[in-house]
Amino acid sequence: MTLTGTLLQVLLVVLALAALGVTVWLMPRMKRSLGRIGMLLGCQLCALLALLAVGNAYFDFYHSWGDLTGNVSEAAAGPGLTGVAEVTHVRDSFIDAHRLSPSDGGLQSVVIHGRRSGISTPAYIYLPPQYAKEPNRRFPVTVAFTGYPGNAQNLITRMQLPQLASHEIAAARTQPMIFVMLRPMVTPPRDTECTDVPGGPQAETFFAQDLPTAIGAAYHTAAGPHGWGLLGDSTGGYCAAKLVMRHSDRFSAAVSLSGYFHALTDFTTGDLYGGSKAYRGENDLFWRLEHLPPPPVSILVTSSRSGERDYPQVQRFIKLARPPTEVDSLILPSGGHHFSVWRRELPSALRWLSDRLMGQRG
Repeated sequence: MTLTGTLLQVLLVVLALAALGVTVWLMPRMKRSLGRIGMLLGCQLCALLALLAVGNAYFDFYHSWGDLTGNVSEAAAGPGLTGVAEVTHVRDSFIDAHRLSPSDGGLQSVVIHGRRSGISTPAYIYLPPQYAKEPNRRFPVTVAFTGYPGNAQNLITRMQLPQLASHEIAAARTQPMIFVMLRPMVTPPRDTECTDVPGGPQAETFFAQDLPTAIGAAYHTAAGPHGWGLLGDSTGGYCAAKLVMRHSDRFSAAVSLSGYFHALTDFTTGDLYGGSKAYRGENDLFWRLEHLPPPPVSILVTSSRSGERDYPQVQRFIKLARPPTEVDSLILPSGGHHFSVWRRELPSALRWLSDRLMGQRG
């Protein structure tokens, strides 16, 4: 029984309705107030569990019990494993259900193993149709993040990234690119905000060093920062902008869809900076623009004048940027913080990335 399965949702909804019925029937017969309170709390708990299950299934926050408990070993185990080195290919029923036609390209399910960080995390790879036809060509790569807690599958089902990319490539509006689709939460359920946490998960090392090394060894990818870009929504947007600013030797362009510019500390993150004010500043993109030399990178930020709370921060980020950092913006008249808005922005974002990334022909 999976966390996003219909069976679990139906069972929890039925349980909540049954608890409500029992409470209504027994409440007048209960003489003790303590018993009544217990019944009310139990009824509310059942309703809350049903609501959480339905919401989790809709947004696909936690796809499996391993996601919820932090046991990611299930993604990298079993007889479906093939391959060597840092990228392992995995049989995945989700890929079978969302398989693309050969003219649209291919989808692969993999686990990326980080040798420096010690982190292993699942990802989906989109290969353009030209990849199989031109073995000597080296393709630009875009690392695409979903938000937190999120699931990489959202990039395929909600954002429709491979589908839109194949459409743009077929129309010659973007060049053929490889997309590595994953979530920023590499040590679930903790939200690391793509940070090397002192004494904790080395998420930034994984994304900035391990991932490019692993993907570069397993696929025909372009060399150098001008062959690598980043894209993300919400938390993924912050990660994309932060990684390109902190690692311009690895990446040259990033798209932040409704991303923010500094990480908030709460119960999902814990202490990300080891109590260091200086390290916190280094991960604050406003602080970096105000105090450090601007990196030679391009960033596209998106927001909405109405419906997005981050609009003032986006405007501030644009005003603070100075050469050689290039910041472009895509501002909608209205739109909230959700997939339907980001899907509208995605074709323009892909064209923007295509204009700034470079592949190489053998």
